[in-house]
Amino acid sequence: MDSQQIEVLVVGAGQAGVAMSEHLSERGIPHLVVERDRIAERWRSARWDSLRANGPAWHDRFPGLEFSLQPEEFASTEQVADYFVAYAEKFAAPIRCGVEVTSVRKNDGRAGFRVETSDGVFDARYVVAATGPFQRPLIPTIIPERPGLLQMHSSSYRNPQQLPKGAILVVGAGSSGVQIADDLQRAGREVYLSVGPHGRPPRRYRGHDFVWWLGVLGKWEAATPPSGAEHVTIAVSGARGGHTVDFRNLAASGITLTGRTESFVDGTLGFALDLGTNINNGDANYLSLLDEADDYIVRNGLDLPEEPGARIFGPDPENVTHPITHINLADAEITSVIWATGFVADYSWLPDDAVDKSGKPQHQRGVSSEPGVYFLGLPWQSRRGSSFIWGVWHDAKYLADQILIQRSYLADIPIRPINPITDFIDCDLNDENVVALTGAV
Repeated sequence: MDSQQIEVLVVGAGQAGVAMSEHLSERGIPHLVVERDRIAERWRSARWDSLRANGPAWHDRFPGLEFSLQPEEFASTEQVADYFVAYAEKFAAPIRCGVEVTSVRKNDGRAGFRVETSDGVFDARYVVAATGPFQRPLIPTIIPERPGLLQMHSSSYRNPQQLPKGAILVVGAGSSGVQIADDLQRAGREVYLSVGPHGRPPRRYRGHDFVWWLGVLGKWEAATPPSGAEHVTIAVSGARGGHTVDFRNLAASGITLTGRTESFVDGTLGFALDLGTNINNGDANYLSLLDEADDYIVRNGLDLPEEPGARIFGPDPENVTHPITHINLADAEITSVIWATGFVADYSWLPDDAVDKSGKPQHQRGVSSEPGVYFLGLPWQSRRGSSFIWGVWHDAKYLADQILIQRSYLADIPIRPINPITDFIDCDLNDENVVALTGAV
């Protein structure tokens, strides 16, 4: 079968792919976005029922379309997914759903790539990997499979009803871990939460959400994470109208806190003696932002309400003063473990020169070391905000400009683009493989 030719092939129709398509469309660059499932599929099928976006509606969006929510509200997963569908519809994004890319390899003797997919072969001048950072769930190999114990990644958790009776251990102190633990505890389940190193910003302070403070303090533009915080997760929540995550409050609600999960021997879990340190470091991170915010208010003569209560912490929970070192699963009646331990990227389908020996992208602001390949949606791709909705949009703009520059060098080498009318697929939202661009926010 003859290959389908296109100038730019964008792989993935989540927030990164939709943003990339908008900027390519504005520049008149022929392209096609292919998506193996539905637009923003992860928001629909890899999130739990009670999840809300971690940023308010006024902030976590693209510049060209607002959510139909109050500015300070936090969107549900379905509202976020529908938002991207509506955004793609707004500029008639050329998206083909139900197409999985299996291989991208350099052409021999000419520019471009041979892209093998479930929908045939494409001949693409440029390829944008817009699959984002959440590709393959990471579950540490600490607890082997054993009868009577359900182990799942946080991306598979939906609600408390899907778990068997018994207590639950949630491993991970980032946004997913603390929100899932809280969700389970509010459903009346007995919950253990294994807490590792984390950042803990205030949800709001002196009348403004923390995302506003990160903006005015210039922190969204940081090019690299602070030294020692490269792998530190952030504990923040948009649930129930948004609130500051406080591990002392979680303990007071009945959740049993432990340090990092380290070992498993003969049915017994072993935990590091770092719970107090992790909580104290999270407090220091929290207080440092308050300090910077107060200084900013004074320097700029702002009249914002005082909030002295924000610096008052409750008493340390019993598990901090007398940390738990071991838990026997049978004695504690733990029947489920939820691993909120993040993801690993899988770029094995890209040319070897696009990634390093460990499989991580080799790039500068998303421009790959393999000419013609681009990455979008990576954490810290160009700045702290890169993996956030609005940050992806700005990174996509930069990459579209880079592609525009590169194609000017090859302007005298013709390429036949896919017809944007016959190849735009308007699918059925209810189909399990494809999605229509007919949703509205």
